[in-house]
Amino acid sequence: MSSKAMFAAGCFWGVEQFFAGQPGVLETSVGYSGGHTINPDYRQVCSGETGHAEVVLLVFDQHKTGFDDLLGVFWQCHDPTTLNRQGPDIGSQYRSAIYYFNEEQKSLAQASKDALNASGRFPDLVVTEITTAGDFYLAEDYHQKYLMKNGRGSCYR
Repeated sequence: MSSKAMFAAGCFWGVEQFFAGQPGVLETSVGYSGGHTINPDYRQVCSGETGHAEVVLLVFDQHKTGFDDLLGVFWQCHDPTTLNRQGPDIGSQYRSAIYYFNEEQKSLAQASKDALNASGRFPDLVVTEITTAGDFYLAEDYHQKYLMKNGRGSCYR
């Protein structure tokens, strides 16, 4: 049985590559979500005017991995304590966010965030947004599997 998950954790190139190699992840797509502009393009999202974040949409096999496992990967692939920034990438489009598709995902995401804050792993509090999944707008084709196709890029990872 497959399910969906959607995360924002900075530049979507590196985030996609991080998740693509995980057991049970069947598909990855990069795009834009969380904003107010319908069908934005990369230039618009980079302007900061759309409200969208760069996101990775995952389709995963629930029999091979759970949402909680994906949350573990999410917390490892970026610094969730920096507001609207990952490495040299600055702007609200690079925010840390978990977009949930159902109440179970919402509950798991909040419990995971609370546990991370309580753990003392980071000196600062986690600023990751946890919000309902809205419309997903597929990014331009050249962004899909970018690091896998090109071997490198400007992504700080």
